[in-house]
Amino acid sequence: MTTTAPATTEAGTARAGAGTAQAGPAPNRPESLTPEQRREKALRRFAVSITAFTVVGHLLLGFEQSPITPIATVLVSYATAILFESLDAWARGRAPQYRGGPRAFTLFLLPPHIAALACAMLLWGNAVLWPYLFAVTVANGSKYLVRLRVRGRLRHVLNPSNTGIVVTLLLFPWVGIAPPYHFTSNTGGALDWLIPFAVLVLGTMINAKLTGKVPLILGWVGGFAAQAALRSLVLDHHLVAALLPMTGLAFILFTNYMITDPGTTPTAPRNQVVFGATAAAVYGALVVGGAVFGLFFALVITCLLRGAVILAAGFAGARSRVPAAAPATAGAAAR
Repeated sequence: MTTTAPATTEAGTARAGAGTAQAGPAPNRPESLTPEQRREKALRRFAVSITAFTVVGHLLLGFEQSPITPIATVLVSYATAILFESLDAWARGRAPQYRGGPRAFTLFLLPPHIAALACAMLLWGNAVLWPYLFAVTVANGSKYLVRLRVRGRLRHVLNPSNTGIVVTLLLFPWVGIAPPYHFTSNTGGALDWLIPFAVLVLGTMINAKLTGKVPLILGWVGGFAAQAALRSLVLDHHLVAALLPMTGLAFILFTNYMITDPGTTPTAPRNQVVFGATAAAVYGALVVGGAVFGLFFALVITCLLRGAVILAAGFAGARSRVPAAAPATAGAAAR
């Protein structure tokens, strides 16, 4: 459910540079790829994974949404993504990102494809189709509505598919999240363990080799266990019940495919750990407050907090540059 954006990590750049200088090209080794190549490869694998899981889910596993739901959401997501990108490009006098040939067009459509299938898989609108279509429209629109300028580039702040889900849940209380059992409702025996295990292994491999989000996952999982233990100690919540969400396929999907979105999460390992732990802490606070669907609300709140930190850092940096520039300006005026 990762949907976005390029992020040049210092570690990644160093690894790519080292590979070029010491051993020459090694096209099949992830560490030899540039950050942009790793991002493209991760997007393609995420898209293939979620597409295959959606097909298998509707054919064999027992997904309860109508089979037309993922098809309709994908088509609407493509259309709205192209529309919003065209309008933004026109307003800013630049070329749309989808121009540049079939490869550029395909790459542009991968994030809206992933967001569409994520909304179609995780939301539950009963027999009504339009909440899913509304969610993917919000998901794609949020990439243009909530942005900050970072290092001279406009970057969106909110995880698109998660934002679409949260806005839909807030505006239409009769819409819910798909019941956890539907991921394996038609299976039994060892398959009930093997399917989540396969999703866990595949997602972990993609994040370890391509997105570099393992520190974030560790911060999130560790923080989730810590908030469960703290609630048990302080509020007398049942520890097993507090930890139980971690055993579900929905938690595995959220951990490996939603919270690790490269476009809306930090790149530095320490900041990734802080981001994951913050999301877990916010989740614990929401549970104590009685909120439902805490995973999704915790992520959108954490993304907003990160946006506030980036904004504050920008203001602080601007203020620190003023005193340095002031004497020079005064000197020039005196001369």
